[in-house]
This record gives sequence, C-alpha cells and structure tokens, in this order.
Amino acid sequence: MAEVHALDDYYLAITLLITIAYQLFFFSIAFTLKFDKLTDFAGGTNFVVLAIITLAFSGHHNARQIVDSLFIMIWGARLSGFLLFRIIKTGKDDRFDDKRDKFFSFLGFWVFQMIWVWTVSLPVTVLNSPNVTKYRQPNFGTGRDIAGVILFVIGFLMESVSDIQKYMFRSKPENKGKVCDVGLFVWTRHPNYFGEIIIQFSIFMIAVSPAAYGYAHGGAYSALYASILGPFFLTLLLMFVSGLPLQERPGAKKRYESGNHWESYLIYTKRTSILIPFPPQLYVHMPTILKRTIFLEFPLYVFDPAKHADQSKVRDREAEEGGASSGNG
Repeated sequence: MAEVHALDDYYLAITLLITIAYQLFFFSIAFTLKFDKLTDFAGGTNFVVLAIITLAFSGHHNARQIVDSLFIMIWGARLSGFLLFRIIKTGKDDRFDDKRDKFFSFLGFWVFQMIWVWTVSLPVTVLNSPNVTKYRQPNFGTGRDIAGVILFVIGFLMESVSDIQKYMFRSKPENKGKVCDVGLFVWTRHPNYFGEIIIQFSIFMIAVSPAAYGYAHGGAYSALYASILGPFFLTLLLMFVSGLPLQERPGAKKRYESGNHWESYLIYTKRTSILIPFPPQLYVHMPTILKRTIFLEFPLYVFDPAKHADQSKVRDREAEEGGASSGNG
C-alpha cells in the first residue's frame, strides 16, 4: 500500500479532523437522547480508530509501529470497555448532572475530550506518519523498546487490576462508604492513575526510538521528541485538572462533613502514598516535606477542616447524631 500523505506529513490534521467528527457524532447522540453511556466509550475507542487509520495509511508496517499501535489500541479498548460496563451498572454519570441539558456546557466536555484524545495519541500518530516512516529504523528489540514493553505491561496491569479491585470492593454492600484499602490501594491511593501515566510514557519511549538512535533526522527527529507532549499532557491532566484535584480534597471534604468513615480515611491518607506506590509502613513515618516533594502530595490536594469544610454542615450532622443518641437513650 502506498503512503497516504493525508493533509500533512505528520498526520496531525487528518487525526484532528477524524477526532472532531468522531466526538461530534457521539455528542449529538448523547445530547439529543440525554444518554450518558456513550461518553467515555467514545473517548477510549477514538484512540483505537486513530491508531488503526494512521497505521493503515502509513504503508510501512515495521514491528515498532505495529507494537506501539497495538499498545494504544489495547489500552483504549480496555479503558472504554471497563467504563462502558461501569456506567451500564450505575445507570448515569453524575459528572453531567449540571451540564446534560445545557448545550454549550455539555459540548465543552466533548471538546476537551477531543483535545485529550488527539494529544495523547501523538506518539503513535507521528511514528506512523510519512515523514518518519521514510527513514530506516533500528530493528525492534533495542533496550529502549524492551524497557517500553516492560513499563507498558506494568502500567497496564496496575490500571486494569486496580479498576477491578475497586469495583469489586464497592460492589459489596458491607463496604458502602468505606475506604478502599485493598490490593494495590494499600500501596497508593490512585494506582489506576499511576498505571495510566506509565502506559503513556512507555508508548512514547518506543515511538521515539528512530530519533533516539539517530535514524530519523530534521523535522522527523523534532516531531518524535515533541510527541512527548502526549504523556505530559495526560500526566498534567491527572495531577492538576480532572484527576487528583477532583478526588482528593473534595472527597475528604465530603467525608468530613458527613462523618462517613472520616477517621479511617484520615489514617489511610497518612500511611498511603497519593500516587507513587510505596510501602505504607515507611510512608506513614515519612517527613511531610518529602511527601510534598518526592511523593507529589502537593498542598492543593490536602484537606484542612478549618479552611475547607462547611462547619454548619458538621454542626448539623453532630446535632442530628446527638438527637438520635438521646432518643435511643
């Protein structure tokens, strides 16, 4: 199959147009029918579509392209499959309760999803592009390739296993409201996020090999290294936008105000690393300065009841509990 120079030599325009069309198609269904079950499915499967199309267009199917394309397909398919299964079980997505009926607010989420898919796909998109495939590549199996494969397997297992562990934990009625502190969650509060970050950097590590080993030159060399924007974007997203900031302080605030296993949650956060897996027996004795720097538990994640809690809700809850105790007495 001859190379297809579709709009540009790095497939940046064609993948952007495909992503926009793909997301708008699912957005139209989700908004018209008020149907939440397609949202995350559309995001995950979009990665698969881009990888298949760029690999097919490239006309050069060396092992490195195939492996890296398969990796992002496997990751995207697993992610979309799991999220689809979860939303079918839960019925609706609470994230959209204030957006579902507002056209532009709801569209804003889908535009952000377009940016996420297109950016995170960059390493595979560029690797499959004509301006890179025109150069010879080192045979697959270099130290960088092997390290990338190992990291992908570790990250994929962490993300997959932790998703299953949390789902199984929360599926048991006796665990309602409890802190999920089983399996991988003993070592890190967010093993799925850590696994996802590792996955994306492993895909980049493999994709950049033609430049790292001196085979690709000029614009291709720069484009391959610039595709690190993909894993960096995902990392920043998880750490500062839609991941940890929405999980940590808001989650702690909700538990504190409702009194929902607050004490056990506080103990859990003190002994469990926020992102990087680490033995809890050591982490609990770690100086705060090291937790804030090396282990990335930045102040924006930390909940201070005096500063961040709605004390009126706490007083109301305590009053209700006091009244209930008096009545029982």
